[in-house]
Amino acid sequence: MLLSPSGCIILLLLVNFVYSGRVLRKIKERVRKIQYEKAKKNVLMSAVNGHKPMGEVRDGKIHQPLDHFDSQNDKTFPQRFLVNEAYWERPRGPVFLFIGGEGPISEFDVLAGHHVDMAEEHGALLVALEHRFYGESINEDGLETENLGDLSSQQALADIAEFHQYISDRFDLSDKNTWISFGGSYAGALSAWLRGKFPHLVYGAVASSAPVKAKLDFSAFNKVVGLSLADEDVGGSDKCVGDIWEAFAAVEAALFAGNATEVGKDFGCCETPDDLEDQIELMQSLADIVMGTVAYNEEGGILTIEELCDIMTNETETFDSETEAYDRLIKLVQIDRATGKEPCLDASHKQTIKDLSDTNLESAYNGERQWYYQTCTEFGFFQTCEDASCPFSRMLTLQAQTDLCPEVFNIPHHSLPGHIAFTNKYYGGDHPDTDRVLYVNGDIDPWHELSILEEDLDKEDKDMTILIEGTAHCADMNPDGVADRPALKQARKAIESKVAKWLKEAARKLMD
Repeated sequence: MLLSPSGCIILLLLVNFVYSGRVLRKIKERVRKIQYEKAKKNVLMSAVNGHKPMGEVRDGKIHQPLDHFDSQNDKTFPQRFLVNEAYWERPRGPVFLFIGGEGPISEFDVLAGHHVDMAEEHGALLVALEHRFYGESINEDGLETENLGDLSSQQALADIAEFHQYISDRFDLSDKNTWISFGGSYAGALSAWLRGKFPHLVYGAVASSAPVKAKLDFSAFNKVVGLSLADEDVGGSDKCVGDIWEAFAAVEAALFAGNATEVGKDFGCCETPDDLEDQIELMQSLADIVMGTVAYNEEGGILTIEELCDIMTNETETFDSETEAYDRLIKLVQIDRATGKEPCLDASHKQTIKDLSDTNLESAYNGERQWYYQTCTEFGFFQTCEDASCPFSRMLTLQAQTDLCPEVFNIPHHSLPGHIAFTNKYYGGDHPDTDRVLYVNGDIDPWHELSILEEDLDKEDKDMTILIEGTAHCADMNPDGVADRPALKQARKAIESKVAKWLKEAARKLMD
């Protein structure tokens, strides 16, 4: 595929957002399609304008050990990678590694984005590696429960180490070729952890929106959602949060009053939410719409925070004064469903179990089953609403979310805290032993709560942190846009400055 370097291409990076429910997954897939169509349009416009193409992306696969830590196990799996040599200044140009996360990689990962802009400036070789068990990087039986034991962040880092050697051999690289890693969301954490565990492989790492601290009960996620919805600088307001809370309380009251049939019709549910488990699913689906809006704000989502709050606080439409907030939430759901061409709203616990239990390889592309397995075995990240700061329903409990671990994977509840504790002990939690890692976050992004926000002043070559005002999840990874906030543009310049400094330092050390 050929693309122009001057095309303003919107990346598919934000689809790596870690989700909690099926509606949020559908929103993620919807954003992917919208961004892809925008990218195609820009490619065509670039061709019409006669811009010189960047070059063709090379797509390949290597066979990785299924278990890097068991020398007696000779099983392998195919791992997909992408290479773009268009900007590479042979033979000593640096290598920019884009790390794949909980979803498939695409050619855009080495064709567009802020890291690609920097690769052009520094003459870097661009490579991307897909995460094991996601996208095409999986064996035919990989999604079977007994085989998911080989899916972990530790194995993923070992994959990258093997890939580093493979690329080095293939392109005749040496220690004169400085590697810099890039990743967003979970892949951002992998980028930071790669620098921590394999510091001899990558000289520096950029970790965007990286939740490096595992957390079983991630109640802070919805606390930040509420704060972001109240932020006037991004179109929110206290009234918006209040009306959302009031709307969810009204739905809850209607369900508890035995009006499940009416509620199901009002919100266009796929099935009537008669059972408590289905009612919890409905509440999760409603919350997902709001959570997805905050996560993708101004970065390609269906609605912005400002647009959502306009709907939820609109006093010009004629609603029953007793059900105003409830009716506005209905309208919000109608808009979301119409935009996404969804025939109905998910509200079935049985369907959730069915989706998460699907071992067909086609489901490997949405990554739902794999990621939920990793939340049960490594990270938690369960976005609960039992805290008073949550603007949604208190029905979204930790118990309701963790019940899926034994139901789907036979992972007992009592093992979850131990899994989380091990992950934080292994990587360091929010005090990782890393240097030359640049942690970049947006302050309206709920995931910044689990990232690194303050520099360790005790380190001689300390990490650097950037907190971008008014920006959402992984916003810095996209190329500059006309409508970008000044703070976002400044952050990208700071990232560019840091990467340039690393490359100069690495070159100076080689000369010494």
